[in-house]
Amino acid sequence: MAAAQDTTPLLSRRVSAQPPRPTRWAGDDFRADDPVVRQAATAALGDYRGAVVVVDPETGRLLTVVNQKLAYSSGYIPCSTIKLVAGLAAIEEGLVGPETKVWFDGYWYMTMTEGLAISNNVYFSHLGERLGFERLKRYAHRYGFGEKAGWNLSGEQLGPFPAAEHSYGMGRMTTFGDGISATPLQLAAFVSAIANGGYLYYLQRPNVPDDDSFTPRLKRDLGLREGVRALEPGMAKAVHRGTARKARTPGQKVWGKTGTCSERIRRRRTPLGWFASYNEAEGRRLVVVVMLKGRSDAAGPRAAEVAGKIYRTLGEDAYFSSAAEHRRLAAMNLTGGCAE
Repeated sequence: MAAAQDTTPLLSRRVSAQPPRPTRWAGDDFRADDPVVRQAATAALGDYRGAVVVVDPETGRLLTVVNQKLAYSSGYIPCSTIKLVAGLAAIEEGLVGPETKVWFDGYWYMTMTEGLAISNNVYFSHLGERLGFERLKRYAHRYGFGEKAGWNLSGEQLGPFPAAEHSYGMGRMTTFGDGISATPLQLAAFVSAIANGGYLYYLQRPNVPDDDSFTPRLKRDLGLREGVRALEPGMAKAVHRGTARKARTPGQKVWGKTGTCSERIRRRRTPLGWFASYNEAEGRRLVVVVMLKGRSDAAGPRAAEVAGKIYRTLGEDAYFSSAAEHRRLAAMNLTGGCAE
């Protein structure tokens, strides 16, 4: 007799068969998370010490936050992800366009597109000097830095923006983020505004995974239509052939910016790796921000690899084409939340 075939939907089998939740995320409240996204994010993060934030950029809804203790903390140096802030500020100020050639000694030049693709420090140091601290601070606050990103998010701490220029100078502030503290939530809200064309939403957690009463809360309209069009080519090239190549995902468009540096924590230099990104698949976009810390391989390209795994898993599960049905099927197999 032929063996009986398991007719349970593939997605439901995957969700219900997840291993126990790692103890390092024991404090996470994931009852309102999208269970499919949560599963993909925890599997991609694996044994890394870090945090993952996934947002629907059209509403500001938090689909999952893995390692909430870290994601809700007062933040870390943003490394080269600050180049998105500096670049957008320079574009809004009319200092450069996406393909404006900025010439340097030695008869070489750099553009915004190529500078983002390869994360060129000389170029963004130059932009920082031209912007000056007051303009950088004004735009950073406008983009949501120096204020909480969430709406009534219990436990969220403020990632403060400095009141004065760092002693290392503007060049370091706009290349590595020296003196600046950014949280994964702040960065996710900012990148969501880039992804949706300029609407900075408060990040919110719904009451339950399928909350029909969820209402987006707009913090402000940044009016970034032209700025987004200027940034996107460089963010796309970063994934296609630059520092974020490990985030490339077949069948999806992915835009992103890596960040790699270290921060002195308790008298020790701690490696940090960031990746701030969004994708497009089946007409939908998701924002994924990954922050890794502590390990020697905690770097931007590794964070991009984690995000790429999330995008690929969701694509393989056809999440983008039928997200609502997938959440319903997953919820049927869960008792009180997401099985991990």
